[in-house]
Amino acid sequence: MGHPWVFREALGRPVTEPTGTVVEMIAGNREFLGRGFVDQDHPVAIRMLTLSSNEAVHPGAGAIKRRFDQAVQARWMLFGAERPAAMRVFTGDSEGLPGVTVDRYGDFALVQWLSAGVLAWRDELLDAIESTLAPRGIYEQRRLRPLGGQAAPEAASCARGEEAPLEIVIEESGAKIAVDVTAPLGVGMFPDLRLGRDAVAKRAAGRRVVNLFSYTGAFSVRAALAGATEVVAVDTAARVHARARRNYELSGLNPAQMEQVTGDAQKTLEKFADRGRRFDMVICDPPTFSHGNAPSESFSVIRDMVAVIAAGLRVLDPGGLLALSTNSVKMAPADLDKALADAGRVSQTDVRIVERVGLPPDYLVAPGFPEGNYLKFLMALRL
Repeated sequence: MGHPWVFREALGRPVTEPTGTVVEMIAGNREFLGRGFVDQDHPVAIRMLTLSSNEAVHPGAGAIKRRFDQAVQARWMLFGAERPAAMRVFTGDSEGLPGVTVDRYGDFALVQWLSAGVLAWRDELLDAIESTLAPRGIYEQRRLRPLGGQAAPEAASCARGEEAPLEIVIEESGAKIAVDVTAPLGVGMFPDLRLGRDAVAKRAAGRRVVNLFSYTGAFSVRAALAGATEVVAVDTAARVHARARRNYELSGLNPAQMEQVTGDAQKTLEKFADRGRRFDMVICDPPTFSHGNAPSESFSVIRDMVAVIAAGLRVLDPGGLLALSTNSVKMAPADLDKALADAGRVSQTDVRIVERVGLPPDYLVAPGFPEGNYLKFLMALRL
């Protein structure tokens, strides 16, 4: 059905071919299934390139240039002249080169390599980016996950063209967000949450807003520009508050009007509840995992989501809105709904889901690849 991953444990024999080797996948009845490349250092041992026996996909065959051009043309068709300044232009797992993504931030492209095997097509992909997008510069970051677990993220480096400025200013519906394409953990803005930010901005006017796991403040800026009467940003990392203040300034807002709290989201909400402090909108977009300044401040979506939602509901006035998001592949939409239901029970709060949004159109997803549809965002009303 087009799923791009073959896990090591699903194969009937060890994979002995070197990383990057194109191999044929053959069923037990000797039927041809497709071609993919080997990754010796990843739990996904084979990433599929084609289901056609007649298509040449080895490096230099031209398949990657065709696929990248097709991907970009699909975005231009979908958005027309209204192309976002920050957008995904190639999702390799769904568009024919698994293990790589390409994002555009203004005049610069950022390539993320997620598999060592796909590096065999590196030059071909970079050539395609140059000829199709004509960016001022191309940056690349290797996020290669070893068999033993997560590797430390590396800073992105310039692969082609000009060096990027430390600050690239991206505009989104009047908000201006500074991004750094060299940053190892994230450039400072998540293009995949664009529709979620739109949903918040649509309903933020006149509301007191608390933004949990606030990061560089994209939600905070959008809420403030939409007319929120109060914005409180909560994050365990003090350094991201400085970047949020900068984004306020760039967007023509007064940073002094954004209250910033450095600390654990759940504990901060509990303090607010004890003091009787209330809000009309709670934004909760946690990372799948995070590590705070103390062991007690570490966060796991699977383990801690119910508790932090319940704490958010306790400070939410009747008629208030909870904006809830996760990009955890392991949490299905039904799991997020259940977490909200459990949190309502724990906090003795009655809520109803009023809106859902997902990935924006530039994040194309193959229908046979459910993991590609990873983002869940909902808006819930407290009755």
